[in-house]
Amino acid sequence: MIDNVIHDVKEPYLLTPGPLTTSHATKAAMMRDWGSWDEDFNQVTASIRAQLLAMAEAPSDEYACVPMQGSGTFAVESALACATDPNDKVLVLMNGAYGKRAAQLLDMMGRRYVTLDKGDYLPPQPKEVAALLRQDSEITTVFLVHCETSSGILNPLESIAEVVRAHGKTLIVDAMSSFGGVPISVVQTPIDVLISSANKCIEGVPGFGFVIIRQTLLAAGKGRAHSLSLDLHAQWDYMERTGQWRFTPPTHSVVAFQAALAQHREEGGVAGRCARYTRNRDALVKGMQALGFSTLLDDEWLSPIITTFLSPSDPAFEFGVFYATLKARGFLIYPGKLTEVESFRIGCIGQLGITVIAQLLSAIQEALTEMGVSLLANLSAHSGSA
Repeated sequence: MIDNVIHDVKEPYLLTPGPLTTSHATKAAMMRDWGSWDEDFNQVTASIRAQLLAMAEAPSDEYACVPMQGSGTFAVESALACATDPNDKVLVLMNGAYGKRAAQLLDMMGRRYVTLDKGDYLPPQPKEVAALLRQDSEITTVFLVHCETSSGILNPLESIAEVVRAHGKTLIVDAMSSFGGVPISVVQTPIDVLISSANKCIEGVPGFGFVIIRQTLLAAGKGRAHSLSLDLHAQWDYMERTGQWRFTPPTHSVVAFQAALAQHREEGGVAGRCARYTRNRDALVKGMQALGFSTLLDDEWLSPIITTFLSPSDPAFEFGVFYATLKARGFLIYPGKLTEVESFRIGCIGQLGITVIAQLLSAIQEALTEMGVSLLANLSAHSGSA
């Protein structure tokens, strides 16, 4: 059981959206060396690709799964380059850093795009998307970040996907921080491209991302890439022909991911993992509110991945000191990433259960006392509905 794992302060819990705290079994999988061209390793790659398609409920005769070395952003860049043509125009829905990063990537590729920027804490609404698609007939593609970890918001994927399909446009979803921990089905929700990473809700380690993409889009992407190493079509074509990665794969990350996938199944798949993450979030939010903290977001937009809390208004609160004090107690949290208010973030994913959350809440109370921060002053002048 996750909650019975002995906590070693020398290896702190990562209360982040990834990299995250991994299991002993996942770590142990990396103790063996693998030949990158060996048939045994090729079989691991093939198995992972098939399992990811199944997790997305993506028919293998319509979709392909293409792993891509590097961080999640590498996978996003390779997917955008493949799935968009220089003559296309992309509507980027943004309410945080990762929507903005997609726009930056498109700009560097020379792709045309427009944005719907909702600021730090509001989701794009289906009616707004529909209006923009009606107004601008040149838009061919819509890009959406499912869980924007800048704030922890879970954007309304299903309703936006229906709008995009009704207008006959392509939908690209950055599901980096949600896939594997929040139910997503490309059969039930019309998604053309889905992008995620090994070190998020499936609880692997950093090293590669992956793109689940309609094969028709993938075929159309031949020759579009602006980069040799980030050519998604070439990566897929080489894997199909040889079973191998085009360039040196992150072998240890791949076999660790295979172990993480097995644990994901044992926990009950996406439903089981989502249930645990949701319990973690609910315990965290309830405990933090009892201490006097406010969440940035209204409850309806809170994801089970990471939650943003507004910093206390007490002048004695300094995030750097708060962070160091928690680190000394065995917990690493995330700084805020908002443009208008001071905040910090606490993740709910990884090998964590409600016992760990309870330990964290005790550590936070101790840290505030040590810093001389008044709990009564913790309520910020801002609220989630601001």
